[in-house]
Amino acid sequence: MVRHPDAPLNERRRRARWWLAPLPPPPAALRRGPLRPDAFPSPLRSTRLTSRLGIALGVAFGVCFLTGLLSHLIQHPPGWFIWPSRPVWLYRLTQGVHVATGLASVPLLGVKLWSVYPRLFTWPPVRSVAHAAERASVGVLVAAALFQVIGGVLNISRWYAPMPFFFTTGHYWVGWLAAGALLVHVGVQLPVVTAALARPQPPDLPPRRAEAAVAEAAVDESAADPAVARRGMSRRGLLTATAAAAGLITVTTVGETIRPLSGLAVLAPRRPDVGPQRVPVNKSADGAGVRAAALDPSYRLLVDGPGGHLSLDVAALNALPQHTADLPIACVEGWSATATWTGVRLADLVALVGADPARATVLVESLQAAGRYRSSTVPPQLTRDPLTLIALRVGGEPLHIDHGHPARLIAPNRPGVLQTKWIGRIAVGGPR
Repeated sequence: MVRHPDAPLNERRRRARWWLAPLPPPPAALRRGPLRPDAFPSPLRSTRLTSRLGIALGVAFGVCFLTGLLSHLIQHPPGWFIWPSRPVWLYRLTQGVHVATGLASVPLLGVKLWSVYPRLFTWPPVRSVAHAAERASVGVLVAAALFQVIGGVLNISRWYAPMPFFFTTGHYWVGWLAAGALLVHVGVQLPVVTAALARPQPPDLPPRRAEAAVAEAAVDESAADPAVARRGMSRRGLLTATAAAAGLITVTTVGETIRPLSGLAVLAPRRPDVGPQRVPVNKSADGAGVRAAALDPSYRLLVDGPGGHLSLDVAALNALPQHTADLPIACVEGWSATATWTGVRLADLVALVGADPARATVLVESLQAAGRYRSSTVPPQLTRDPLTLIALRVGGEPLHIDHGHPARLIAPNRPGVLQTKWIGRIAVGGPR
């Protein structure tokens, strides 16, 4: 027998691509229940429908990831990151968009998972090692997406009992996992999505995927068949209903940060005008354990700097030049509220202890004994900003105890968790 001259080369190629070799098929007796060929007869499911839902969900997740990453960088800035103090509403906008797109993705994710649910029961379950790896990566993506969406909803509802971990840390790291898994999924599925959405079929697709796309096109055309239409909702109707659900969720929640829509915010966990002095509160004085210290007549605000030290009681703080600014409190949970704050400019206090406000980094410490946000760092661009105040009043009234009485930080374009309340000490450093 004559051996073909290319046989050794073909053998090496076959061995090099072992992960694509088909695995032995499982026994046919397992094809029961959801593994039956006709287990999912709905005519609404199609690759084209799934592709459209995937694009919308990918855009929503992309916006969520970028705005969430921005919020993380503002709260934990690396040395190269600088967040401006103006415009004063920018963080309010980015975090509002983050929460709004996260909530809008709830119906998108639900319908997307419904559209691909039958693929969990494809036959055979695993065709090759490469196919098994692809299915595992999809499992990671689904798990990460559900973790992010469910955790985000629990966070804005302030229901932390089901989460035995610090939400912010978990949300951040799983966000990276979801983003990476999504990019891998897009890379794998891009030819399939292109084929499903293209009319006519692009000629440069692999033959197997081209055949699948043609078959899918035929199935998609069945949606226009009157016999199919009589069965219920069309695919276009399903997409419309999904978009309407996402829009309805947005309209009924975004009012917690957009005041003109607050009357429509029936699903929002926060209202921007509900709380002491018409400003919402996350952490109360009792919750922080500072009520006694904040109301103590011997209270003093300590200001330490390179050129001196100050110890100021409430009367002394009120005797300093007072300034007023209209600034929003923008919470990482998505709600925000604008209020009129009055107090002493941080730049004035920094100058009184011999530092240059234009170059000084300031550490603001709360009376809280412990806590992740008991202190915050104010960078030079905020220290020198005339709108950055050590606020003593809101709306013309002395601060309510839950808003940080006797003194709190309020600065433009800054997350609410960094607007330190119940200030006990200000440490002024030099340039960064």
